[in-house]
Amino acid sequence: MSTPAVEFRGIAMHFGDKAALRGIDLAIAEGSFVVLLGPSGGGKTTLLNILGGFLGPTAGQVLIKGADVTQVPPAKRPTTTVFQDYALFPHMSIAGNVGFGLKMRGVPKTERSARVEKALDMVGLGHTALRRIHELSGGQRQRIALARALVVEPSVLLLDEPLGALDLKLRRQMQEELKAIQKRVGTTFVHVTHDQEEAMAIADVIVVMNDGAIEDVGPPERVYLRPASRFTANFMGDNNLIEGRVARAEHGCVAVTTPLGGFDIRGDAEAGASVALSLRPEHLHTEAGGGRVALGRATVMEAGFFGTHHQCSARMDGLDTPLKLRLPQKRLVQPGEVIGLHADPGDMVLLTR
Repeated sequence: MSTPAVEFRGIAMHFGDKAALRGIDLAIAEGSFVVLLGPSGGGKTTLLNILGGFLGPTAGQVLIKGADVTQVPPAKRPTTTVFQDYALFPHMSIAGNVGFGLKMRGVPKTERSARVEKALDMVGLGHTALRRIHELSGGQRQRIALARALVVEPSVLLLDEPLGALDLKLRRQMQEELKAIQKRVGTTFVHVTHDQEEAMAIADVIVVMNDGAIEDVGPPERVYLRPASRFTANFMGDNNLIEGRVARAEHGCVAVTTPLGGFDIRGDAEAGASVALSLRPEHLHTEAGGGRVALGRATVMEAGFFGTHHQCSARMDGLDTPLKLRLPQKRLVQPGEVIGLHADPGDMVLLTR
């Protein structure tokens, strides 16, 4: 088995009486794009700062390529960081900004110039070398910050919400560029964000954090479609949680009794356990067929057109909260309309915590 690019072992962090991180164990594979995702105060930025050496953990170890760097200062770690505010020098040219880290490392001028040119070409800004920072757009500044971080050839690149200051359209464009650049250079990226769509767009692996602990780890498709906890299910986009109880459990399949009826779901839980079924809005249908089971009749409360789909909420007897629906573009519904709802049991995810 290959050595992880990054490994956290039992990382804890306390600020006074508050536990910001609680027993973090995590291995990050070489060459992967990992996103630390979670709400404000979840611990993701604290963990990134510990990896960069800007904070020392209360307990635990940080390893980079097998070497213990827990006590190594930031300047001596094989990491660089791209911050949200970019931290570029306005008095320097673009080339001067990108080459600053190389100059501090004593890289000869000829080699420095060649590496700066290559880095600028990599982010599509080779023509800006002699310009000043104030002449660039927000997206261009973000790319310059990325070039400056990559030009020193770090083992791990840390990105602290680098797209947060950009408008929506530019942010989506930069997500695509970040992903493409990471695949091209092969450097391990560790990226912090609270934006679920951003995480799913760029990550190889998403690490969902909450209250100083890791809730879930996995590729975007698995984390979204088969979340490991109630928190992950609710945090990763819109979701419906239907509380229930396990009536029977055998051979990796459980029979769950809910206010909407009984369902046979794959998963492991003890008979009698309180559980929840996670069901995404796009997995609720108004038509039967294809192995779907009937959930019952629902009254539409709200409906909005979002271009690619209709976002709706509907009330069902027996449920305390309305169900969220995402219906096809051409399926028109109106508030007050009564509709039948169906779902494929294979789309229901058993949650035990």
